[in-house]
Parts: sequence; C-alpha cells; structure tokens
Amino acid sequence: MYVTAGLKGRERDRESRSRGLSKRGRGSYAEDKPPVFTLVDRGSDQRYVVPAKSADESTVRLLLGDREEESLTVYTDGFRAYDPLEDDENFQREAVIHGEGEYVDEDTHVNTCESHASLARRWLSPHRGVSKDKLTPYLRAFQLRRRIFRKPGREALKEIVRTVL
Repeated sequence: MYVTAGLKGRERDRESRSRGLSKRGRGSYAEDKPPVFTLVDRGSDQRYVVPAKSADESTVRLLLGDREEESLTVYTDGFRAYDPLEDDENFQREAVIHGEGEYVDEDTHVNTCESHASLARRWLSPHRGVSKDKLTPYLRAFQLRRRIFRKPGREALKEIVRTVL
C-alpha cells in the first residue's frame, strides 16, 4: 500500500501541492507517498507493517533477507518487484495476479496482507496525514495495538511492557 505522508508540522521546502488530478503510477518517498509493505508469517500469524523508501526488488530482498528458514515460500500479488524471486533458490514464489481476475488459488492468496493493510490505513486516517519521518512509530503503535487486541488485561499489559522495554 502507499500512504500519504509528507512534512507535516515543519516548514515546506516547496510550494503546496495542487489538489487537482494526481499523476499516474505508484507513489514514492520523495513524492510524499511512501510505500508500506505488509508481511504476514502464516506459521506464527505475526504481522508486520514496514514503511520503505522505495518499492523495488532490493527493498523486497531486504524485507525477506532476515528470515531464517532454508526455503521460504512467498505469497505475492502480481507486483513486478516480486518477479526476480522466482529465479532465486532461497525463495519459492506463489502469486495471484489480480489484473487477470485471480484472487485465490488453493492456498495462494494475499487476503490477510490486504486486510491488515486496510486496517493500517484506517489507523492512520484520523491523523489527516502523517509526517514521513514519524511514519515508522505510527505503524509500530498500530502493530502493538493489533497484537494486544482481544487479550485479557494482564496479558495485554505484559505484552505492552515487553514491547516497550
């Protein structure tokens, strides 16, 4: 997903952007629309929302590089930055191509990531734009909130203390 995040609360180094038609294509960090990746570990059900400076192959490899499993199955949509993973022996890529009307193929889907990204967007929306310098702390707070969601009081408190310390 791409999040609107600019220089909120600081002096601008350029004129205000026009509110007319936006440019086609994907956003970028420089254009105040940084990409945010959603990762879900299907084994442990842990979910991560990670902002990035760019949405290219090198960023994808950095996000997946610290995984300790020998062969990692990566379920993706049809985004081009994932294409080089098919030729890499460290990853097994399973993809659904939304542009071709494909949304699920047996175990291959990205529905969990898409729903989690939708919740992250909703989490950020009351703030009416977030500074891109502060996007990571906002998303970490979102992750913590989702981890303690529906946990009883003591367990939630323990999780909060564990995370903060």
